[in-house]
Amino acid sequence: MQGLAPPPVAVPRTLPEALAALSAAGDGAAPLAGGTWIMRAPIRHEAHAPAYVALGRIAELRRIDVADDEVAIGAAVTHAELAKALSPFSDLAALAAAAAGSANPAVRNAATIGGNLCARGFPAADLVPALLCLDAVVEIAEAAAPAGSRRLPVEAFLADPAATGGGRIVTRIVLKRSGLRSVHVRLPLRKAGDYPVAIVSAAIGVGGGGRVESARIAVGSVEAAPRRWTGLEGAINGERLDPARIAALAASLAPEFSGRDGVEAPGWYRVRVLPTLVGRAIAALAAAA
Repeated sequence: MQGLAPPPVAVPRTLPEALAALSAAGDGAAPLAGGTWIMRAPIRHEAHAPAYVALGRIAELRRIDVADDEVAIGAAVTHAELAKALSPFSDLAALAAAAAGSANPAVRNAATIGGNLCARGFPAADLVPALLCLDAVVEIAEAAAPAGSRRLPVEAFLADPAATGGGRIVTRIVLKRSGLRSVHVRLPLRKAGDYPVAIVSAAIGVGGGGRVESARIAVGSVEAAPRRWTGLEGAINGERLDPARIAALAASLAPEFSGRDGVEAPGWYRVRVLPTLVGRAIAALAAAA
């Protein structure tokens, strides 16, 4: 029996062309970046879109612009490109580490930062907790308004299913240079390529007395969606960078999470390992300081 014909794929070279192609393709058409999430749609029992618009040849979506006050990352930048470009910057270390350690080398050379953000229903996306702790802003272009774009804080973007689809393309992710040191730690069970059991990303500011003055901590893979750990952020304010002390605080607050059961690990185990990951994150920040 003959297989179904693949959906048509447009390959524009500019963002206006991509927006026009999305509009022309009609309802349900979707952007296509690295394809590592889309190709597995049948495994998740999801239908492919009726048409795709490939973004890989659009130069402005492949750029990384690093300035003293902010970093702008094109949505079609791959994990491997991102890890290499951000490795010199301690304030962006969480995102560099997330990109460098995600999945496996083949996936890192294809998967994009925009695709990682847009993979709805993927609780183990490595880059998302790092973007949450770095207070990222997501820039979106719309076919209905091709002359302009809008920006959403990453938390608002993740909470709004309508932020993607409907002729919209994520174009850039913008990070303000805060000067905070950041870190990203993950726990896979067996080997490279495993989805992580739990992820902790943190950006910490320490004052002259060696005590925490500001903290942004995000957790991924534990629940159905990554999120900030605001309870722990408040609890460590004024604390020294003592891994054991802060891990103990994390243990006392871990019941704030309801772990998800999955093939990698049961939900209770995901929650149980969170304090250990927090301790590792703090130890890495203390060593860097």
